[in-house]
Amino acid sequence: MPSSGPSDAPAFSVVHEIRPRFRDTDAMGHLNNAVYVTYLEIARQAYWEHAWRQNDYSRVPFILAHVTIDFRSEALVSEVLEIGIRCEWIGDRSFAFVYRVWEKASERLVVEATTVQVCYDYTAKRSIPMPDALRARLEEIEKRKLARTATS
Repeated sequence: MPSSGPSDAPAFSVVHEIRPRFRDTDAMGHLNNAVYVTYLEIARQAYWEHAWRQNDYSRVPFILAHVTIDFRSEALVSEVLEIGIRCEWIGDRSFAFVYRVWEKASERLVVEATTVQVCYDYTAKRSIPMPDALRARLEEIEKRKLARTATS
């Protein structure tokens, strides 16, 4: 599943194809900006399945804390999109994913985004330190150390 995506993009650990639905469009005929948050969630789901080789989301030890999206070009319901995702850094209690969405045929960049996830105990309803197993698996997938630095 790893791919570089568009020729000018860094490599992504997971790339997932998205076929937009008519309901994803707005009155202007292009994909509504709010839909991209869902597309990021779909990419995180694909990453989770890739990481753990299963889809038991009751084991997801984190919550979404922050989303940043930069819109680069419009996309239409008739276009096939691809979304690349990779883990960018890991902190003491959180980690970040970086995404790019592009139109598959032309490789036209549509969206660049970042999300921050906070490790979380759903029973206690509080953040927790980064689990060692999660850190190790993210670094294994990304093939590099992901410790957060002063610049990340």
